[in-house]
Amino acid sequence: MNERSLDRVRKAWTAARPDLDTSPMEVIGPLKRIAAMLDEALEPLYVDAPLTGAELDICIRLRHDESPMIARHLAGQMRHSRAAISKTLSRLETRGLVRRDPSPNDRRAALVRLTPDGEAVVDKLFPRQLAREAELLEALGDDRQRVIDALNLLAETLARQV
Repeated sequence: MNERSLDRVRKAWTAARPDLDTSPMEVIGPLKRIAAMLDEALEPLYVDAPLTGAELDICIRLRHDESPMIARHLAGQMRHSRAAISKTLSRLETRGLVRRDPSPNDRRAALVRLTPDGEAVVDKLFPRQLAREAELLEALGDDRQRVIDALNLLAETLARQV
């Protein structure tokens, strides 16, 4: 939703329901728009890649961990459901990119680590993703740190409530 359409939606809601505070849309609307544009901008990187963007995100987390990670901790860190992480890990395991071993401390837990093939894929794809992200953010110039600070403030504020 671009700025104009966001303004139109807010005005329509204000006209229909003047009792509603639509001001959160001023923050949430652009965040949703940014997320959608990032997905669209990065999507071409994964067209012929052995991983999807979501799979790469998981593998990036695992790449430099000192020890295997418990799957439920990975889900918590990434703010994904355990079911979604488990399903993705199963796909990655089937393709030989991650390995899941039973935890010696908890029979219900699996310890997850990248295989050498998984490491190789991450080492190839992640630099391409970073380069594309750098291109996208280059135009921020001197405003970059202000944007980072504002986003970190928002993330910290939300983290205290979620």
